[in-house]
Amino acid sequence: MRKDVRILLVGEPKVGKTSLIMSLVSEEFPDEVPPRAEEITIPADVTPERVPTHIVDYSEAEQSDEQLYQEISKANVICIVYAVNNKKSIEKVTSHWIPLINDRTDKDSRVPLILVGNKSDLVEHSSMETILPIMNQYSDIETCVECSAKNLKNISELFYYAQKAVLHPTGPLYCPEEREMKPSCIKALTRIFKVSDLDNDGILNDNELNFFQRTCFNMPLAPQALEDVKNVVRKNMTDGVKDNGLTLKGFLFLHTLFIQRGRHETTWTVLRRFGYDDDLELTQEYLFPLLKIPPDCTTELNHNAYLFLQSVFDKHDKDRDCALSPEELKDLFKVFPYMPWGPDVNNTVCTNEQGWITYQGYLSQWTLTTYLDVQRCLEYLGYLGYSIINEQESQAAAITVTRNKRIDLQKKQTQRSVFRCNVLGARGSGKSGFLQAFLGRNLVKQKRVRDEHKSYYGISTTYVYGQEKYLLLHEVLPDFEFLSEADLACDIVCLVYDISNPYSFEYCAKAYKKYFMDSKTPCMIIGAKSDLHEVRQHYSLSPLDFCRKHKLHPPQLFTCNTADAPSKDIYTKLTTMAMYPHAKLRCMCTCNRCTFCICQNLLNSELLRSVKARLVTAVLNRHMTQADLKNSTFWLRASVGATVFAVLGFAMYKALLKQR
Repeated sequence: MRKDVRILLVGEPKVGKTSLIMSLVSEEFPDEVPPRAEEITIPADVTPERVPTHIVDYSEAEQSDEQLYQEISKANVICIVYAVNNKKSIEKVTSHWIPLINDRTDKDSRVPLILVGNKSDLVEHSSMETILPIMNQYSDIETCVECSAKNLKNISELFYYAQKAVLHPTGPLYCPEEREMKPSCIKALTRIFKVSDLDNDGILNDNELNFFQRTCFNMPLAPQALEDVKNVVRKNMTDGVKDNGLTLKGFLFLHTLFIQRGRHETTWTVLRRFGYDDDLELTQEYLFPLLKIPPDCTTELNHNAYLFLQSVFDKHDKDRDCALSPEELKDLFKVFPYMPWGPDVNNTVCTNEQGWITYQGYLSQWTLTTYLDVQRCLEYLGYLGYSIINEQESQAAAITVTRNKRIDLQKKQTQRSVFRCNVLGARGSGKSGFLQAFLGRNLVKQKRVRDEHKSYYGISTTYVYGQEKYLLLHEVLPDFEFLSEADLACDIVCLVYDISNPYSFEYCAKAYKKYFMDSKTPCMIIGAKSDLHEVRQHYSLSPLDFCRKHKLHPPQLFTCNTADAPSKDIYTKLTTMAMYPHAKLRCMCTCNRCTFCICQNLLNSELLRSVKARLVTAVLNRHMTQADLKNSTFWLRASVGATVFAVLGFAMYKALLKQR
């Protein structure tokens, strides 16, 4: 809604423009009327719509044509005043004033007009018979009011209608000639109906109607009032009510009825509650609420957001197969002005055998969007009506901004749920296959992916110590000289080489030495296509020796040429390394038992303390019998046992260090 309203009064001399303004302000007819009233401002707290209102007078004697044109361009609504006892002033409405105003305003954004018949106290007849044909001829005319500045008849109503014409205009909603709502209004109300239809059955039942009523007007409808509304629809159309609920046709009919009866403020209240502006477009403030993201922080969906997205998925998964068919996905996005997900999304997340996005893949794509482009995520949640359905101030309430990554490193722990792994490697090294394998696709399934539908991202869940985490893989294009900050900003780097190509590892070695050798980002080297014959790499050091020299984890062999879905162990290791980058993986073993090595390093730090504490507690609990409690030597034995256990643990820790 506009923050203020500017009303301009124009008309022939002596029709009473200035008298109308002065009568409104003083609530009495002035004895002396100046040639022109100064601009006045009515405070918001004394206007019906709680909006400041500026009233501007025009005097042909005191103002030039240029000044008039400027006032017309600034006005939100123009009142054309005529005297009901002066036929010439009525004729001037169509012969002079309306053409003049239309010439000075843009055709696509015409200013609403109100015809004001003043001096009704001087005649016994009404001018409406003369005015109605004019109103039918010009669609810009919102309404006509007959009033009297002398006896204060309809003065307050005049300026209320003027204010209403700006705040609740009829033009964007309704076409008087066709006697039906405009397409843009139907489109907006259709989206509102679909958002309010919480079970997606095409009907607003009593609970949904009450939620809608409470959302828009802050009060529910009484049961009898609900029945009265449905009875009005039943009387006027056969398919407006179904199974005792309101259909889309019935919903649109009700709003058409509101507009035709002059209650279009009801429709505008609904539209504005759901984020629409005067042009029936969703406002920028609604779609993109303010969200501050400090440097080195990431964005994730919180628990309430996932619950909301789950409910959206459930209401569109008609066949309950935990996947969205193309038709179901299209139905879900009908509340969007465009289709947000292209065919590449099906190659970014997990799908079923038919290639349809699964429930897990659906949540993964939302997680990806939130992480990479949180503004787009806010926009999408706005289309779905998140803030309305969840009764939040805005969809920014769905976002968690993680703490600075440096703090995570200092505290050696993180509460983040999404970790980014950038995958680098020479062309043909197997990066794309590595991404697709994460989504459960072996080489046979990967060959079905069309080049134009290829995705450079892959996201799914992994489990680290029983916690579900999202691992986001990003394939970086192999342009060695031009790696951007985005290509380097991640939680872990995966350097992929083809073990069957003697020139493949060189790219990984150079990339590591140039970009990652001095960084704190953990790196893992992957030997892809391990089902093929391994050849000697044409580099000064073998991959294993290179890892030893730079104190990296040994190269991990990987292949996606499997009969079933490729193993996900390597992705769990990557997620673990991303979660605990402080655990320096310097184990030089060649057994590829990386998870064991990681666990040992974690035990050296925070987990060592917690494991010791748990084991001591277990020993105490095991031996704490009622007899022991009575025995005074129990505490001595417990203390000695705990001390011995701690000494043994420390000895094992030193032995492991010495072995490495």
